[in-house]
Amino acid sequence: MPTQSQVVEALLKPDAYKEKPNHIEMVQTHISFVFLTDHFAYKIKKAVNLGFLDFRTLEKRLFYCEKEVSLNKRLCESMYFGVVPITNSKEIKVGGHGQIVEYAVKMKKISQDRMLSKLLDSNQVTYDLIDRIARRISDFHSKAETNEMISDFGSQKIIESNWNENFDQTIEFVGKTIQKNNFDFMHQQITDFEKSNWAIFIKRIAEGKIKDCHGDIHSGNIFVDDKIYIFDAIEFNDRFRYADVASDIAFLAMDLDFKKRQDLSNFFVKKYLEYSSDNGLSELLPFYKCYRAYVRGKVVSFKLKDPNIIGEEKTAAAKEAREYFELAANYAKEI
Repeated sequence: MPTQSQVVEALLKPDAYKEKPNHIEMVQTHISFVFLTDHFAYKIKKAVNLGFLDFRTLEKRLFYCEKEVSLNKRLCESMYFGVVPITNSKEIKVGGHGQIVEYAVKMKKISQDRMLSKLLDSNQVTYDLIDRIARRISDFHSKAETNEMISDFGSQKIIESNWNENFDQTIEFVGKTIQKNNFDFMHQQITDFEKSNWAIFIKRIAEGKIKDCHGDIHSGNIFVDDKIYIFDAIEFNDRFRYADVASDIAFLAMDLDFKKRQDLSNFFVKKYLEYSSDNGLSELLPFYKCYRAYVRGKVVSFKLKDPNIIGEEKTAAAKEAREYFELAANYAKEI
């Protein structure tokens, strides 16, 4: 059985693919390797256990690949083709013969230049586009599943658990990517807010605002092509996806703030409120913005421990994580 490193090395070569691409680019996240070929994208889950996800076995990676495809068809059906095996019979190939050594989610490749984050960098994002995205998300939320089990994820127990996990998993980064005074301040602010405003959370549950959401709506997960594709919904932990719709909205609003486009952030929230008529969302927006910025700081900090990420990329990750934690602390002041 080849190691995952050997599989990754093999997939950087054109002979591993039936289409024999002229160009292959690999992009990494803290939990995946994505191989961009001429026309397709192949995403492999890293064999890691981060506590909130566990991809260590091949069987688990297959399960979550299939779940990823199923969930993402809700917002971008034509982008996801399915799950393909990676096999080994003398050579490691995608969809070949022999022993299955890995699985990949196969997707339509869309030019990285059409990613919302890239469009923001080149100042090509208009208010009209943000309007369309707000309507798209509002329509998605209006149809998203909710039931008694999903609604329980808006309970005090789960929300406190989410935050306690955040604090526990970032203790090791105190003094590295998060200042101790900010860590202590946010811990106290969040604890006090949860205790003092629990009636708001109960009301959100009663209004059916806890739904099977996307869980990861930020500008790096939105393509603007022939249509708006909002991809990469969280498949690895239902607890991160079953949430108040306010948490989904807060993520993109936070991301726009992080990119110094508070004007677009405010406009996005305004248009979403118009389309959804969710007037109670505003009461929780700073709380969930803080949560989303903190999670991003945590996730980027994980790159500091990833052996696949070295040199300048690791230095850049530390800087980015510090910026997210600073933003989270600023939001905490508004809570």
